[in-house]
Amino acid sequence: MVHHRRGLRRLIRNDELVDAVEHDWTTAGMSPKRTAMLRCAVKLTETPAATSDADIDALREAGFSDRDILDITEVVGYYAYANRIADGLGLETEDWIPDGPAAQATAR
Repeated sequence: MVHHRRGLRRLIRNDELVDAVEHDWTTAGMSPKRTAMLRCAVKLTETPAATSDADIDALREAGFSDRDILDITEVVGYYAYANRIADGLGLETEDWIPDGPAAQATAR
């Protein structure tokens, strides 16, 4: 989670919340809207075929528009793809890369 943590810190700007999310997002004290989004993201990541209309409805009920739901799904899909590429090639984050958008990975 090192390179994802950097991006999360940049977006949230609350190290305590980032630590709580990293430890256990379900008890991190986030808003119901963020919790609904993460619940869906986890399901889409771990068991994508089990995703149903009820999951989409839960996002709508939490306040997400159809465009938001598309964006959430695309981001989850992109991270799944990128993580599989990085893991498959054995990429690691370089120690010298500062926190921020310039985070990169190189082969072992």
